[in-house]
Amino acid sequence: MSVDFSALHEPLVEWVYGRTDGDPMKYASLTEFGQSNGLDEKQTFGLLQYAKSRGLLSDRFVSFGDPAANLTPQGLDWMAERRRRRSDPAARAAAARRGLLVWLFHRKHDDIPFPAVAGVLDDPLSLFEGERLTNREIDRASAHLGAKGLIQGDRDASSDGPVYAEITAEGEDCVENYQGDIGAYERRNAGGNTTFHIGENIGNIAANSRDFTMKATTHKGGIDPAAIVMLARALRQAAPVLELPEDDVSEFTQLATRIETEAASESPDPGRLQRWGTSILGILNSPVVSGALGSVLAAYTARVLPGLPPA
Repeated sequence: MSVDFSALHEPLVEWVYGRTDGDPMKYASLTEFGQSNGLDEKQTFGLLQYAKSRGLLSDRFVSFGDPAANLTPQGLDWMAERRRRRSDPAARAAAARRGLLVWLFHRKHDDIPFPAVAGVLDDPLSLFEGERLTNREIDRASAHLGAKGLIQGDRDASSDGPVYAEITAEGEDCVENYQGDIGAYERRNAGGNTTFHIGENIGNIAANSRDFTMKATTHKGGIDPAAIVMLARALRQAAPVLELPEDDVSEFTQLATRIETEAASESPDPGRLQRWGTSILGILNSPVVSGALGSVLAAYTARVLPGLPPA
């Protein structure tokens, strides 16, 4: 039986770390690890040699014949960095989004329509730094991908995103040409001009353009749902080129989607629209947004949603 040492050496290093409490002066027997992964003694020794070749484990403190190892200083540093990455919410969110998108890509090409997104939790694509992502993280990833138009499906009252979903043509493009890297997919056109439809203004507005005009009208004494829908779509279209941190992009697009959904309902709630609009303004007026595009969107948001703080 052929053994994929490259896939097993990282779990092995973590095994040794756990059995030695991270003390490089202690060693741990590898027999149990080998048996739990279907390895005989020779294969376990081979795996140990592979980890040694990567500089992560050593067997210099071992004086008997069973496979056993201790962490090297490099292995200890590797584990510290792995644990740091594992606890990084942004890195976990990015891994959940990419994993779910790629998983849905394969489901579609296996002719499985609208699978339950929680099914990804049974797949290695839901592992991040050796740890399984949570159902909550997958739900948030589903909401993010849905807001980006990369997947489509139905949500329920207890979820943020679709619970049954299918990848869209845009999502397939992201997987096929950008390996599921959503950030790279969104940046593909960031260097050029992007067309935004804002009110009566239709034109090419680059991310840092200073040459544009803006016109907007609102109904006196109330809100204009059609204008708010147009605003929400412009906000969502602009999100990739505002150079926002990834978490802010997710929040920004979700707020825009909520605003559009509320405005398109039979009885839009002005309080909700103003609350979400205030959050949008908080992001647009933050120091992380530069260029005229952020300013024009902030001004338009304040004009279309009366009662908001000045942009």
